[in-house]
Amino acid sequence: MFTINNRRIGPDEPPYIIAELSANHNGSLERAKASIVAAQAAGAHAVKLQTYTADTMTIQSDKPDFIVSGGLWDGYTLYDLYEQAHTPFEWHEALFTLASNIGLTAFSSPFDETAIALLESLDAPAYKIASFELTDLPLIACAARTGKPLLMSTGMASYDEIAEAVETAKMSGCTSVLLFHCISSYPTPIDQANLRQIRQLKETFDVHVGLSDHTLGNIAATTAIAMGACAIEKHFTLDRSEQGPDSSFSIEPDELAQLVIDTGDAWKALGTAGFSRPSAEKNSLVFRRSLYFMNDLAAGQVIRPQDIRRIRPGYGLPPKYHNEIIGQTLCRDVQRGEAVTWDAVQINASHCVQRAS
Repeated sequence: MFTINNRRIGPDEPPYIIAELSANHNGSLERAKASIVAAQAAGAHAVKLQTYTADTMTIQSDKPDFIVSGGLWDGYTLYDLYEQAHTPFEWHEALFTLASNIGLTAFSSPFDETAIALLESLDAPAYKIASFELTDLPLIACAARTGKPLLMSTGMASYDEIAEAVETAKMSGCTSVLLFHCISSYPTPIDQANLRQIRQLKETFDVHVGLSDHTLGNIAATTAIAMGACAIEKHFTLDRSEQGPDSSFSIEPDELAQLVIDTGDAWKALGTAGFSRPSAEKNSLVFRRSLYFMNDLAAGQVIRPQDIRRIRPGYGLPPKYHNEIIGQTLCRDVQRGEAVTWDAVQINASHCVQRAS
């Protein structure tokens, strides 16, 4: 069983909901703290940070390779984008402490070895490898050597790249791997969410699978539960109108609260395989069809086709005995509207005589 901070995660447990803070603090420690409090109030089980600096992500350069072309961050240099979006190292302790104090698990996506060192000093209970870092096998190995659970997003990755990442994690000492199906497009078009890949990841790599969801709204995340996802990660912001690098594809507190409810209900609706019937149906059994007498009849009379019908409610013998009952002799008097039961009709003639006398 996959666990984070003693919380079990898997198909037999309610969905594990992770609020991804990312850059939605908009450069304010107080906003970051308020976001953590709001995530906990909305019912999230964990908040996830991103641990890097502009200098650990890239170099300061205005060469074409380092300038974003198209999309949400068109025209930014990578350095300027990460300088704006990063969560300062010095904030981490306060954010982890706050989360712990209000009963919310905090962990992070490290982007280099210095980030892992910081997070280890804070006793982070798990690590998340971002899609863009899935091919950074030395980073995966470093995180795996901590022995902590490792969550890895598969956006953009080929089968071979996912296989290498999983193998690296396991060979480096990680015994708990959870893959996140992910489409690295911000936002992700709903018709490209490709949720069927969740089952393929689970079956191919024999691991638990979640969804790192960048679509707008909650329909993909809720549907993912039916496909076998046991964890959902969603970017979270206090207010999309306060523009930040990730705000346009993030959900607000009321949407996060609804996500918790909807995914939880979807999980409950899955139930278990097999042919046992749920207790909720018990009271409906009486509305099935069954056999009823249509006429007043005396003991010793032979039952004719017009004497019985298959009608609701279901207190009589099942309809499958209809043809068998016709032609049988009554053991006792019966009335119109009385349920057909074996004590009124007996196949054994000698028993009928005894009952009639």
